[in-house]
Amino acid sequence: MIMTSLCDQREVNKSKALADFHPSHSEVKARSFQSNYLSIMAKQSRGQVQPQAQKTVQITAPKLKTLSLKIKGTAPFVQLRFSEKAMKQMADKMEAGSTARGKKVREARDFDEDFRNALHESEDGWYGIPAGAFRNAMISACRLVGFKMTLAKLSVFVRHDGIDKVDGVPLIRLTGKPEPLRMAVRNATGVADLRVRAKFWPWSATVNVTYDSEQFTDQDVVNLFNRVGVQVGIGEGRPDSKNSAGMGWGTFEIVN
Repeated sequence: MIMTSLCDQREVNKSKALADFHPSHSEVKARSFQSNYLSIMAKQSRGQVQPQAQKTVQITAPKLKTLSLKIKGTAPFVQLRFSEKAMKQMADKMEAGSTARGKKVREARDFDEDFRNALHESEDGWYGIPAGAFRNAMISACRLVGFKMTLAKLSVFVRHDGIDKVDGVPLIRLTGKPEPLRMAVRNATGVADLRVRAKFWPWSATVNVTYDSEQFTDQDVVNLFNRVGVQVGIGEGRPDSKNSAGMGWGTFEIVN
């Protein structure tokens, strides 16, 4: 019995010795931290360690410039806005809820009204093009020259001439006389339909582009806008249409 106790005690002492010789990972990290801390404190007391200087960030004001560009259409500009009547019908249906599911009475189609509703008209009575159409086109054209579109969104802007009387969309004043353009189309469901758009031909406009001069030069803006006129276009059936290759509409050239 005494011999067994002595053997057990020897095993315990041996385990303790091995633990001291092979410390755990956490013990190694603690000893290393303590050693580094003592070393840094000793160097600071001798003046060998200098405190880190604070870094300051300087933000400069944006250097914005504005360039006035006169453009003339090289193909018809075709417009089709989401009409006030359609918005009202959608709102009425949503407000009616389940009671709107009854049998729908089909009203006679007024194509003249469709034409008038297709136009963007300002609060002052003139027709216009959404300013965002030109800005979006410039951003899209940046893909052609390897300029990051995310930077372009922060660097180019279009100053509007007025506000749409229906939904408050900023507009660029459009010079030209609109006429109805009736064409057969297929809706998203595949059903054939007749759609009336507003066509301007000939047409012209003056677009004031504000840009970050630390990102673009005057010539950069002119060249970019030339690409918009030839390769991107604006309005319905433009070359850069999301749903098709376009109809060849909405192209233009700079004339100043």
